[in-house]
Formats: sequence, structure tokens, C-alpha cells
Amino acid sequence: MSKRFAVLALALLAVSVGVAAGTDDPLYGTWKLNVAKSTWSPGSPYQSEVAKIEPFGEDGIKWYAEIVSGDGKKNTTQFSASFDGSEFTQGGEGTAIMLRVNRYITERINKKDGKITTIQRRTVSKDGKTLTITTVGIDPMGRAISNDMVFEKQ
Repeated sequence: MSKRFAVLALALLAVSVGVAAGTDDPLYGTWKLNVAKSTWSPGSPYQSEVAKIEPFGEDGIKWYAEIVSGDGKKNTTQFSASFDGSEFTQGGEGTAIMLRVNRYITERINKKDGKITTIQRRTVSKDGKTLTITTVGIDPMGRAISNDMVFEKQ
């Protein structure tokens, strides 16, 4: 009887650890943009951004951000996507795919009219306190983009 109990206890522990591992993704949480540590080329930096990242489906994220642009305009952006490489739409701004490189790095490939416009790499520091989003590509005006946005976990 005690052997069965031990096996059952180990099985329950394994399941609970597996469930907990799904919610301890270092990308999840609320992140605040550190404007002073961020760089934009071309264009003016945001005055502020606060992003909230939550689990979505079996393997994905739900992203919601409140942004104040360089000229003071308030905007929100949101999307939900799986890391399976399937395309999703984003408010009339084209399509994108999300990929998970590893536990700390994800990539988003943005497309417009079937052509890649930008690639964003989201990297969480090993201590889980900093998120850096590096964006490279071409903006809607045809200018080369090279941005590094640094966020701090709240």
C-alpha cells in the first residue's frame, strides 16, 4: 500500500511541477520601457510603454501594451500568437509569425503584402529582470530600422 502511495505522490508531484513550469516562463509578466536605456533609428523614442505578457493556448503569448509615442499620442497594441510559426493578423498592419528560440529568446517576423518588413528578437536576461526587444528591417517609408527597446520587469 505504501509503495502505491509513493508512486501516486511522485506522479502528482511530476504533474504539478509540469503545470508550474508552464506558468513560470520568464517572458510572462508586466514590463515597463526604460527610455533612457533604449535606442531608436530612425525616429523619436516613445515617451513610455508598459507591456503585459500572459500565456496563450498551449504554447504562446498574449501581448497587450499601452504606449505614449514621442509626440505624446496614446495608443494600445495587442495580439495573441502561438510559437508554432503560424501566421496571425495584427489590426490591419499585415501578418506576423512567432517562434521560440529557447526559454529566454523569442522572435517575431512581421510581414506586409507577403514580404518580411521587420524582425523582432525578444531576449529576457537570465535573471528575468530585463527584456530587450531588438527590431531590424524597413519601416513603411522605406527607411532602415534598428531599434533596441529595454524593458524592466515590474
